[in-house]
Amino acid sequence: MPDLSAFPITGKWPAQHPERLQLYSLPTPNGVKVSIMLEELGLAYEPHLVSFDSNDQMSPEFLSLSPNNKIPAILDPNGPNGEPLALFESGAILIYLAEKTGRLLPQDAAARYQCIQWLMFQMGSIGPMFGQLGFFHRFAGKDYEDKRPRDRYVAESARLLGVLDKHLAGRDWIMGSEYSIADIATFPWVRNLIGFYEAGELVRFERFANVQRVLASFVARPAVQRGLGIPARG
Repeated sequence: MPDLSAFPITGKWPAQHPERLQLYSLPTPNGVKVSIMLEELGLAYEPHLVSFDSNDQMSPEFLSLSPNNKIPAILDPNGPNGEPLALFESGAILIYLAEKTGRLLPQDAAARYQCIQWLMFQMGSIGPMFGQLGFFHRFAGKDYEDKRPRDRYVAESARLLGVLDKHLAGRDWIMGSEYSIADIATFPWVRNLIGFYEAGELVRFERFANVQRVLASFVARPAVQRGLGIPARG
């Protein structure tokens, strides 16, 4: 039985099944990337809810694993060379899990890097821009009479959707016929933009037929449906 006691995070979130991969997360667009990935792979894992309501993400235990105080983070008791591995940053976790299992990341070298480039497109563009739009539209933005910040993020989010829509023309998934970590990273954010953020009208989402089509395929996957609710909120 693996001993995870050397990791301070297990003091706040004890591992009931230390032989399983430990997931510390919240069902946000970034958080569900990893729960969906784990569900798709069928790996045994134990989820732990990091509650923003109680500021769990700023606790010393969580910061010991994720120094940037962002979810998700994982602790894999069966990491490289059989040693435990702690990781934060959702994109890094997706790549790690794909390489650990040999799934959802192309094996061909060129295709692998093309997949990673679309993962970086989500990490560097879609996530930050959609998140700022959500802030200025649904949350604190209502306190600002000047709508230029919101409109900037509306325009940039719509532009990014256009890039994605053009790429998806004639493709089942971002990488073509093969579902991959690029899809797992991207479509929770698209779903959140038009759902939780209620920004579909602002970006005129109806224009992006290919994005709509692939989003529908994504949310129809059983593993996605399960992963979207993990960890369960208290």
